[in-house]
Amino acid sequence: MTGRPTEPKLDRSFTLHLRGDWGSANLHRVCGWVTQELAGRSGPDTRIAIWNSRGFADAVRAVGDHEVDIAMATPAAFTTAALDGRGVYAGQEFPHLRALGVVPQRDRLVLAVHRDLNVTTIAELRQRTPELRLATSVRDGVNHVGIGAHALLERSGIDVTGWGGRFLEDERPFESLGHVLAGRANAIIHEAVMLPEWQRFAPDYRFLSVEQDVLAGLEADYSWPSATVEDGFFAGAGGFRTLDFSDFVMLTTTELDEDIAYAVAWVLGETREVIEKQYRHLPAARSPITYPLDPVTMGKTPVPLHPGAARYYEALPTTT
Repeated sequence: MTGRPTEPKLDRSFTLHLRGDWGSANLHRVCGWVTQELAGRSGPDTRIAIWNSRGFADAVRAVGDHEVDIAMATPAAFTTAALDGRGVYAGQEFPHLRALGVVPQRDRLVLAVHRDLNVTTIAELRQRTPELRLATSVRDGVNHVGIGAHALLERSGIDVTGWGGRFLEDERPFESLGHVLAGRANAIIHEAVMLPEWQRFAPDYRFLSVEQDVLAGLEADYSWPSATVEDGFFAGAGGFRTLDFSDFVMLTTTELDEDIAYAVAWVLGETREVIEKQYRHLPAARSPITYPLDPVTMGKTPVPLHPGAARYYEALPTTT
């Protein structure tokens, strides 16, 4: 390709530590892709480790505290609160956080309730105060799903336990979706909306639009953006507004060597075919990674770019 940023060649060897996800999901897969391509362009004794992680606030703290050199987290926007110590990061600011890029992933945090509850809006839900068995992720100050879900509930005036209900809390989306499919839950707040399990129960559920004042408050207080779920995305459901839960962000700190930062950004943008082909059996709108990847978009990060990474994105031609 002509006019592309210069391919990195690191003659020296180094040791690098990354944090991905639980071990078999998308963040780990991205880490595997990047480290393979990076090692192939580095000195012969380069060693790179990928540590298991949860991919949420634990990953942000790990890289901010220099436990690892690079960590991945999702959704990307949730990490911005760590820069100035807001929300779950109160009392522990990480102003030295920098980004190497984002891997685009279109996702939403969705609230849905069983049609037998006979509600179509959050206002009706508050009025009826039904007994909810709500499936979501754990609220432990780490899991971003749990953090986002409880923020939505509290600001929307939905009192699950006060109304006589209970939470069914787990770590990953698969367990929460399983509660719904098995009938143990009659409500859910979760992400990973591209998973086929959502479509299996969608006809029996009502997807509720989050009220605008709640969305505006979350954006003002935590820089969490809102987004639309299009009409028909869920079988039988109309379009609605909710909290955006998009993108995998690759984080580092100002201490990462500039040549390594440039090399990682170059790998993200210039070897994207390696990761894209692992998802092309899925329709792009239903894929955990929203392909085709666009290097220019990958450089638009909510956390400031590392100078080395910025050098790569600034060298991109206007059309990729």
